[in-house]
Amino acid sequence: MAASSVSKGCFVFKPNLKKRKTFVPIEEYFNKGKKESEDSKLRFETYQLIWQQMKSETEQLQEELNKNLFDSLIKFLQKSHSGFQKNSRDWGCQIKLREIPTAALILGVNVTDHDLTFRSLTEALQNNVTPYVVSLQARDCPDMKHFLQKLFSQLMDCHVDVESKEQEKDIQKKIQCSVDSLSSWYMHVTQKMDPGKPGKKRTSSSQWQSPPVVLILKDMESFTTKVLQDFIIISSQHLHEFPLRLIFGIATSPIIIHRLLPHAVSSLLCIEIFQSLSCKEHLTTVLDKLLLTTQFPFKLSEKVLQILISIFLYYDFSIQNFIKGLQLSLLEHFYSQPLSVLCCNLPEAKGRINFLSDNQCENIRRLPSFRRYVEKQAAEKQVALLTNERFLKIRELYCTCLEKNIWDSEEYASALQLLRMLAKDELMTILQKCFNVLKSSSDKQLGSSAKRVEELLAQFQSLDAEAKEEEDTSGSQSKGLQKTDLYHLQKSLLEMKELRRTGKKQTKFELLREKVVNFIDGLVREHLLPPETQPLHEVVYFTAAHTLHEHLNAAPRIALHTALNNPYYYLKNEALKSEEGCIPNVAPDICIAYKLHLECSRLINLVDWSEAFATVVTAAEKMDASSVTSEERNKIIHARFIRAVSELELLGFVKPTKRKTDHVARLTWGGC
Repeated sequence: MAASSVSKGCFVFKPNLKKRKTFVPIEEYFNKGKKESEDSKLRFETYQLIWQQMKSETEQLQEELNKNLFDSLIKFLQKSHSGFQKNSRDWGCQIKLREIPTAALILGVNVTDHDLTFRSLTEALQNNVTPYVVSLQARDCPDMKHFLQKLFSQLMDCHVDVESKEQEKDIQKKIQCSVDSLSSWYMHVTQKMDPGKPGKKRTSSSQWQSPPVVLILKDMESFTTKVLQDFIIISSQHLHEFPLRLIFGIATSPIIIHRLLPHAVSSLLCIEIFQSLSCKEHLTTVLDKLLLTTQFPFKLSEKVLQILISIFLYYDFSIQNFIKGLQLSLLEHFYSQPLSVLCCNLPEAKGRINFLSDNQCENIRRLPSFRRYVEKQAAEKQVALLTNERFLKIRELYCTCLEKNIWDSEEYASALQLLRMLAKDELMTILQKCFNVLKSSSDKQLGSSAKRVEELLAQFQSLDAEAKEEEDTSGSQSKGLQKTDLYHLQKSLLEMKELRRTGKKQTKFELLREKVVNFIDGLVREHLLPPETQPLHEVVYFTAAHTLHEHLNAAPRIALHTALNNPYYYLKNEALKSEEGCIPNVAPDICIAYKLHLECSRLINLVDWSEAFATVVTAAEKMDASSVTSEERNKIIHARFIRAVSELELLGFVKPTKRKTDHVARLTWGGC
């Protein structure tokens, strides 16, 4: 019986999910489902390398831009705390010492970048001022109780003594958080950090025996007015036991401090304003470091760059979002372009060229830019480019210009017109700058241009001697004119006017200036060609502006309509393909309910909607009549319909209405 009972037992063994997990190689993500890898792993590694270099460059740039701001804040906090310790026993300064030193940090409307700035600021303050740096947000502090709890918990996390930290957390649970308890805790902790007592550790960042407590309010505008007022009033009374320093993160204007706080409260703050770098200036610096340089081979086309800049200027002013868009462009370029394996530094690209496969060489021949390049070559060279693999791999691959035809723009025409109006000293100054730039270039063609500029400068200098001779001649002529009568003088003036009208004869300086303008114009037309005219520009330039626009400028309503109206677009199930206007019975329930609701008016009858849903669904049902009764099947279909309607209500397509109890109101109109 025992064996029989055991044999009748039911045992459940949970499957080992870890063994079933399959590792997908990285290169398969860049493969697009093809059998041949097309150097997908190498492309992914190249992408990672370039992005890590760009990321480190932006982080270093961020530190350099914030350095002056952080240094000023650190000096302000150090000065205020040293003055507090120096005069803490001077009762004549007690009124002044009740004012809380406050830094109003104006960061601008790019709120998405504030977190990165505050993280860097917190690290800088902990390394140079005090270990007690706390950051609070308005959403975590709806009232005074939560405000003090968050402040207390973060202060204990800043404490370096790990053993006593657990004890303090137990104490926090037992006592009620208040400014008095914060003061007691601070006095207890700072006594342990006294450097005069042996065996006690002290952090390198704390420069005083009693370091200050820096409280950062990240979004000062969002805090409740009463919470701020109560905390400032109470903290000012305990400033000698609890040396608090405030930093207000402000996105709009420092006037907001006086709008939120009455004069009785704001008078308790010793406010100093600090302004961060402008978002536009930051963007200009990022563009100079990442795109307008030869350090990184990856470039953006004009349309792609315009999309990123438009999003920055018209949406969020966020540098971090701009950099994320740049990262997305970089990833999309290496994912969608097989020849992006050559998008690396020039020495490495030359090495990779020698190992290109026949298939990759064929991809090069399919490029539109390469076809245009071949068409311009001689017949024998065309045959070699299209048939000889070795001849193909030694071609020029890269270009560095981003702009289009500059000489067709109005700005370029205005610049040339300005050059034609410059005086000799101004023109020579510009030529000297051009000579310095061209001389520093390693390009042989630009080196020959530098020699040409040097010759033009010498010709300008030779005009000085001739100008002196002309002055002497004009002086003698003026003496001769003094002896002539008025009739001859008027006659000569009329002749000069007529000469100007018919055609003025240019001076030597004007002729030389025109020669300089023509030289610069020819130099621009030769070297600043648009990237589309260069062969293989697709290797280094990302041009899929439409793809980037779809990723960054999301249109949720269109995406929802496409997913619900045509589920095959996302699911790629052949059974979901249907003709226009038809409802496939194998589609998800929410898709069926959505397409049925498109055929209804503003108010939808739930009974009619449910019957239509059941009609479509039952066409796909294959239930065993012996196992499932008609009543049970109707209950299942009814439950599925209720769930589909609830999902549509959650997405915002329908809502309940009080006009009719068995109806719902449609919130959208039209097919999209």
